[in-house]
Amino acid sequence: MALILQIHSDTRWLVLLVGVVALVKFLIGWLKKSPFEKVDRILISAFSGLLDLQATLGLIVLLWNGLVDGAGFPRYRLEHLGAMLVAVVLGHMQARWKNADDTTRFRNTFFIILGVFLLIYLGVAVIPGGWTR
Repeated sequence: MALILQIHSDTRWLVLLVGVVALVKFLIGWLKKSPFEKVDRILISAFSGLLDLQATLGLIVLLWNGLVDGAGFPRYRLEHLGAMLVAVVLGHMQARWKNADDTTRFRNTFFIILGVFLLIYLGVAVIPGGWTR
């Protein structure tokens, strides 16, 4: 189980890296009024997919520690779970604008990623040790 927790902990940096790249790419696309291309779809899909992976690993760790190891479900774990699940759902909301004009897609996806980052920040902050773990 320690291995899955370590993968969950390390993957957050990959989520951050892909998210920052996507944030910059979508901001530039929005400001330059660029066409929404295949690379943009791949980038946001990679970001959403990494969020899904994080959620899956996190649920495994939560359930294993809570039920098998007997650690239970302290409030901070449930708060972390809640914030992260909302972040994952928000990360998939960009699909609502797949038929919108390109500028709208870039703008809305940019703000979605910002919202996801805010929720991730808050979700990690409630864990003892937070971002220093």
